[in-house]
Formats: sequence, structure tokens, C-alpha cells
Amino acid sequence: MKITLKGKTTERKNSEACVVTEYPVGDEMIDFAIVKIAGRYPSIKHAVNKKCKEIVYINEGSGKVVVEGKEYLIGAGDLVLIEAGEKFYWDGEMQLYISCRPAFTKDQHQLVD
Repeated sequence: MKITLKGKTTERKNSEACVVTEYPVGDEMIDFAIVKIAGRYPSIKHAVNKKCKEIVYINEGSGKVVVEGKEYLIGAGDLVLIEAGEKFYWDGEMQLYISCRPAFTKDQHQLVD
């Protein structure tokens, strides 16, 4: 078993519209983060995760996610699964609970057209 106490979290700002609070569990196969979106992320282009799937629970707020050019309106209580290699962006005012498998790394996350 592993526990991450609130005091051990790390926060980073991906952009003006995206703040990530990571809960490190020290496991290469899975991770967890809370992400606050306030606008469009990424602000230009699309994001793609080359290695990991992201399962995303919309905890608060609403907006849209655009995946492979298709727009989905989403709100609190909805769940989104983004497969590795799919191009996407978020737009709205939302708090997201995200878990990636395998665990997210910055080097496999890219911005693409």
C-alpha cells in the first residue's frame, strides 16, 4: 500500500489555463493528479500522450473536450477516457481528477497540430 499525504503533493502550472496538483505514489504503472482548467488547454494546437491512457473524471464545472477533432460537451460527474496517441484539448472551467496508465511523464506529452 502507498499513501500520498496532501503535504507531499507538487503543483505546477502548465499554462495560464491549467494548474496540476500531482499526488506522487512512486509507481511507474499508474498515477493521479487534480487538474484545474480555466480556459483552453493547450492554448494552441492539441496535446497528445504517446504512451499513456488518461482516465478523467470531471469533478466540478463544465466545458468541452475535443478529441481527434470531435467535440464533446462535458460536466460534473462525466468520465472521459483518452487513449494513447489521441489528439485532444480541454476548454472550460473545470476541475478534473486524472489517472494515467502507465504513469504520466513530461517527455511523452507533446503538442501537435
